[in-house]
Amino acid sequence: MARKLKAGFFSFTGDEGCMIVLLELISDRFDELSQKMEIAYWHVLRSKKWRDINDFDVAIIEGAVSTNGEVERLKDIRSRAKKVVAVGSCATTGAPSNHRNFFDERRLGEIDSVIRRFGYREKVQPLKDFVKVDDEVPGCPVMEEPFLQVMQKYFKEFGVG
Repeated sequence: MARKLKAGFFSFTGDEGCMIVLLELISDRFDELSQKMEIAYWHVLRSKKWRDINDFDVAIIEGAVSTNGEVERLKDIRSRAKKVVAVGSCATTGAPSNHRNFFDERRLGEIDSVIRRFGYREKVQPLKDFVKVDDEVPGCPVMEEPFLQVMQKYFKEFGVG
């Protein structure tokens, strides 16, 4: 059997629009991509627990980081993946999930109880503020062609195909 790229798909703070786009993209190109990629974990499918997998070739991550728990989870994922790809604006820049970073004192006061109740960090930040990110794919939601280009790069790098 030919080698496949072992990928994990993860979400952090955001609307999960990137995951919907990627799910549709992979579905549309299933015959081609299923020959090259093993989806070892995808949070929307929840077929396995990601912590049971220690050797992702590529972790594909959407969403920004807004809690200390997400910081720890992101670092754990990074330790299990040879490459990390940030997909979409939230993961690459923090926006638009980071809108509250720019609230004035009055508005911050209005949401303070929510921030404290759910343990949110003071700022919402992109992935690269916490871990090494090997590639970024822009868009809100993620742009399909640049994503496919990054995947082709990794298929080649990992000897898939």
